[in-house]
Amino acid sequence: MYNFLWGVFFVAVNFALFLACYRLLGKNGLYAWIGAATVLANIQVVKTIEMFGVVMTLGNTIYATIYLTTDLLNEKYGEKEARKAVWFGFFSMIMALILMQMVLAFKPGSDDISQEALETIFGLTPRIALGSLCAYFVSQFLDVRIFSRLKVAYPNRSQLWIRNNGSTGLSQLVDTLVFCSIAFIGIYPWDVWWQIALTTYVLKFVISVASTPVIYIARSFKFKEEG
Repeated sequence: MYNFLWGVFFVAVNFALFLACYRLLGKNGLYAWIGAATVLANIQVVKTIEMFGVVMTLGNTIYATIYLTTDLLNEKYGEKEARKAVWFGFFSMIMALILMQMVLAFKPGSDDISQEALETIFGLTPRIALGSLCAYFVSQFLDVRIFSRLKVAYPNRSQLWIRNNGSTGLSQLVDTLVFCSIAFIGIYPWDVWWQIALTTYVLKFVISVASTPVIYIARSFKFKEEG
């Protein structure tokens, strides 16, 4: 019960910080959030927790806010800006991966206390790193495309929840299947693989549905420089 209650608070804090970032920095804040979220998600995923008897990884909450960010950009500024944000996040992942691997290659000093911890967090196996990059690349561009299609099919302002949840629901399913396939097929038995994939997807989708009021609030923000 403790992890559940702390998890609810954790989700609320993520959403509050997202809104604060956009309110204070405008559209640039959304790009800043994408960059930070892609890096933090890959750090948080190292930690596992147990909730209601199910083992799950952290990182899903802030990763779900990436979809929230690109959907908001698509809603207010258009598909081109959303695609730009996806590339921004992809570069952030590549940059963090390359630089931290180089950091690990340095020979630590005799009094160093961080090398082992850094290796645990950033010493990604090639399959997990490849799975993360491929899943992000495919699912994020898919999300942008589906949102744009739904924007044409359901154009009313009140139908934002359809555009948001419809695009995110499908793209996150693809994200989960791509990542789990590349990272875990052949490592875990099929029954374990399906449990990991199912619980990961359900958790992501629940968080995304919970973010629906957040994107409505964010869409209402007005900025002088945007007229």
